[in-house]
Amino acid sequence: MKAIVVAQPGGPDVLRLGDVADIAPQRGEVRVKVHATAVNRADILQRMGKYPPPRDCPQNIPGLEYSGTIDAVGEGVIDFTPGDSVFGLVGGGSYAENIVVHSRTVARMPANISFVEAAAIPEAFITAYDAMITQCHLQTGETVLIHAAASGVGTAAIQIAKAMGARAIGTSRSEDKLERAAQLGLNGKILVKEPTFAEEVLKLTDGKGADVVLELVSGPYVGEDLKCAAVMGRIIIVGLIAGNKVDMDMSRVLSRRLRILGTTLRARPLEEKIEVNNAFQRSLLPLVAGGALKPVIDKVFPIEKADEAHRYVESNESFGKVILTFTG
Repeated sequence: MKAIVVAQPGGPDVLRLGDVADIAPQRGEVRVKVHATAVNRADILQRMGKYPPPRDCPQNIPGLEYSGTIDAVGEGVIDFTPGDSVFGLVGGGSYAENIVVHSRTVARMPANISFVEAAAIPEAFITAYDAMITQCHLQTGETVLIHAAASGVGTAAIQIAKAMGARAIGTSRSEDKLERAAQLGLNGKILVKEPTFAEEVLKLTDGKGADVVLELVSGPYVGEDLKCAAVMGRIIIVGLIAGNKVDMDMSRVLSRRLRILGTTLRARPLEEKIEVNNAFQRSLLPLVAGGALKPVIDKVFPIEKADEAHRYVESNESFGKVILTFTG
């Protein structure tokens, strides 16, 4: 089968489309013919040699999500049959024509979305829901501060907050992106040129601060998060775009009774990934099927131009998701 392979750590030019051995599903697994996947920051870090995939995933094929058609099932699989349209989240390997996954980590595609749209959903919406709702227990009427609001996770988080009756404040370095995010339901916009936004958050919340902070940037942002988190606020670290070193005033953590959490989906054990998929199907899939939640897609590239797609994502010009498609 064809797949995008990382020949060696480096820039986008190290991505090569080549032939790799096909794989067969084992007990409890299904094989999916991939129609589309998406570019994520984790793929870029993996390509650079900075974020190796879990041991049970292909080590030189990037890709965290997929949409496609089941073409084979392993022993014991009773919920799916060949021909079913599905999508889901994986630890790696979705830049390939076929991928084998455990059947209980798979979700059926709603009839109202395309394969391109489906490929834009798993990483963004599952990450946002798991962080904000499952772990931080965001409630109706509370305020969530969403950094990198124009990212895939950011655009998903805005929609989820709106759907559950929470108020979303978002940050971005682009006024245009903030305007577009407002069309998704962003209630408060903060243009960030320097990592100083706490005062603006406090103004937008009448001095209370944010109940939940979805931290996709980190670095100097975390210190500002502490200044604008509400009493008993929850700050969850999802991304490290600005670095993994932070300067924090721990007295603020104590006096405001804050909780700081860290999270990742990629390295979780199978049992936890199954539970995450169950939560996605139970809570979000009906909203996708009903049209209340919609993936935001910026550009679509053929898989042969994965290097161009990586360059585009690294340019920070994208709004929402960048998709890769297979033909044939």
